Amino acid sequence: MAIISPALLTSLHTSYKMDFQRGQARATPMWDRVATEIQSSAASNTYGWLGRFPSLRQWVGDRVIKDMKAHGYKIDNQTFEATIGIDRDDIEDDVLGTYSPMFEEMGYAATIQVDQAVYALLNAGDTTLCYDGQNYFDTDHPVFPNHDGTGTAETVSNYKDGTANSGTPGPAWFLLQTTRPLKPLIYQNRRAPEFVTKFDPQNSDHVFMKKEYLWGVDRRFSAGFGLWQFAYMSKEPLTSDTLQLAFQDMMAFKADGGTLLGVIPDLLVVPPALDGAATIAVKNMFDAAGASNKTYQKVDCATVPWLAA
Repeated sequence: MAIISPALLTSLHTSYKMDFQRGQARATPMWDRVATEIQSSAASNTYGWLGRFPSLRQWVGDRVIKDMKAHGYKIDNQTFEATIGIDRDDIEDDVLGTYSPMFEEMGYAATIQVDQAVYALLNAGDTTLCYDGQNYFDTDHPVFPNHDGTGTAETVSNYKDGTANSGTPGPAWFLLQTTRPLKPLIYQNRRAPEFVTKFDPQNSDHVFMKKEYLWGVDRRFSAGFGLWQFAYMSKEPLTSDTLQLAFQDMMAFKADGGTLLGVIPDLLVVPPALDGAATIAVKNMFDAAGASNKTYQKVDCATVPWLAA
């Protein structure tokens, strides 16, 4: 029988922390394909600069200062935790190795949590507001004729609801521009995962009352939307034709003032249900009739498990 001592508990903590870190190393995050990481140092960040696209002009005379419309898009940080309790009897009976996989899984879960949050937000983009007051994926984003956001806006769509042809929306797929400095989504990192413990038998009420030693992880972060012009959602059937139309729509997107943004979509994101359709649309050189596939290798493709229905 093991004797519980400060040295033993410290050794356990070191061992379980290594298990936690091993789990982190096993994970392959997918959020960084679609989201820009922005460090946060407060309870929330306000992104007043979203929607500002300062373009260059020929310098004739004095500089022309453009007063840009400010947007009050705020992302609030959230706190997350997970805790594992180990009974004192298990420590005394020296069966602690059975907990190692659990701590490893905790590390894995802490790492992929950002993936889950980012892709859940992307999937909810047709019902969640972004910086211009419209849903991130919408049919009527306002684009103004003047650089400062004034004038009578025209409406621009980055969304197909799936009712145009079949009348019944299918699984959503997403076409994204991910090579610009700001990606379509934002991962706002306030505090990275911290592996902590509470096992002081002299001062812990929990240990005294429940004879249980605690290990846990906590972190703070949030996810939000970047520029809607860099993303497109469609619930139409995923084919070479619908993909090409979405590609063309995105390349025509303009900033306020009528300046083309030069959007070049580079990533197709699909749920598991559309993995086969994505392969046909992007990775097959020829279509079913033997003709050349016009969207062959036009974009990269990512099948995301967090988008499963």
